[in-house]
Amino acid sequence: MIERLICLAIGYGFGLIQTGYLYGKTQKVDIRQMGSGNAGATNALRTLGWKAGAITFFGDAFKCIFAVILACVIFRNSQRDLLPVLTMYTGMGAVLGHNYPFYMKFKGGKGIAVTAGLIASTTNAWTVVLCLAVFTGIVAGTKYVSVGSMVVVTVYFISVVVLGQTGYYKVTGGLLYEIYAIAFLLVISAIFKHRANIKRLMTGTENKLSVGKKS
Repeated sequence: MIERLICLAIGYGFGLIQTGYLYGKTQKVDIRQMGSGNAGATNALRTLGWKAGAITFFGDAFKCIFAVILACVIFRNSQRDLLPVLTMYTGMGAVLGHNYPFYMKFKGGKGIAVTAGLIASTTNAWTVVLCLAVFTGIVAGTKYVSVGSMVVVTVYFISVVVLGQTGYYKVTGGLLYEIYAIAFLLVISAIFKHRANIKRLMTGTENKLSVGKKS
């Protein structure tokens, strides 16, 4: 149990690095006071432009990847068989740190870019390609980033179950179900963080993808 808590803490610590907020400060703005009030990549894209959106997305994704790498370095010798589970706890911690940073009054992002980092660092290339194709296809077709985000985390969860059942994680029993549970919690988290978007989608008032003028 202590290893899981350590990995959650590692992930949370990395998740506290708020790329969008920090980039906004370099532009002398608080991104949480602009657009949707969210500190994530989509709001950065909409309010500050492509450069800000890209920096925020990759910064948020890589902070999860680096957290997972650190967890692997720490536990690769002592808990090698448990690594597939521990990396998932690390990723979940990163999402929590990103979504609920204590020093920003728990007002962060929605965790999709961070989850992208988790997908990239804990699954295979086929899953990464599938999730990328699903997300880009839905956003290109509907212009709704929120829809693409919620669908892609659901696809990720299904992929995790498929990978688990085919032996990809090399764990069985309760450990495998822990992995499934964490992936499912990420789906619940994404839906919860998009609850306002869901309401707007139902009323036809959801914002479509747009790019801010700044770069």
